[in-house]
Amino acid sequence: MRSVAFNIAYWLLSIGYTLAAVAAALLPGRGPTGWIIRRYVRRMVQAMRVLAGIRIQYRGEDRLPAGAYIVAAKHQSWGDGFSVYDRIDNLAFVTGDHLEKFPLLSTVLTKLGAIVVNNCGGQKAREALKHRAADAHREGRRILIYPEGNLARVGEKFRYRTGVWHMYRDFDMPVVPVATNLGLFWAQEAFRKTPGTATLEFLDPIPTGLDKAEFMARLETAIETRTAELVAEATGQPVTPARQVATPDEKARAEA
Repeated sequence: MRSVAFNIAYWLLSIGYTLAAVAAALLPGRGPTGWIIRRYVRRMVQAMRVLAGIRIQYRGEDRLPAGAYIVAAKHQSWGDGFSVYDRIDNLAFVTGDHLEKFPLLSTVLTKLGAIVVNNCGGQKAREALKHRAADAHREGRRILIYPEGNLARVGEKFRYRTGVWHMYRDFDMPVVPVATNLGLFWAQEAFRKTPGTATLEFLDPIPTGLDKAEFMARLETAIETRTAELVAEATGQPVTPARQVATPDEKARAEA
């Protein structure tokens, strides 16, 4: 019943706030649309707690640096975006172009200054990421990106894409890794929700100046190690490193 109640609330809130955000997008500036989306995010986090029984405890917020920075987060659940967006002001986010298939949502994303890239990656996606992220950087905004580019099951990981390193190098901003075990309670896009206390932890920022290989290794190790520890903490099981799997796009290319 909790899952049913939450999913009803999810769609009612999403439809209602999207329509309100579209109307606000007709007004000058990003302020009105941003205000509505932030209220939407907070209502979703509240619905997760009250209806689905999923409480989120945040750790490491004292590690967040002042000024602009990049947030590179583990992505296990559709609830990840709500939980991160709720804690960081002036946040731009990188999202796949699948959301632009919905006309109203596309309007809102444009007004928010979201960084929309092709889910399949490649040169076109890298160019879009470069130019749209540069716009956010000029505005002094924080940037949220999911380096794996896909929702992973608990205990699995995808290849970490290098777009985050290009932003890190080009904009000379520190990167804050984020670990989570929210996937134990809301797995990917699953209908069923499991009550409990999930943890989202901001880890020590990675300072600027590292080369590509060192940065990528440090980022992946930080996120995956701490995520495995958070999963073990919640389940009472031994810490088990995530196994790497192919993305849906990689599987499709291999089959072709």
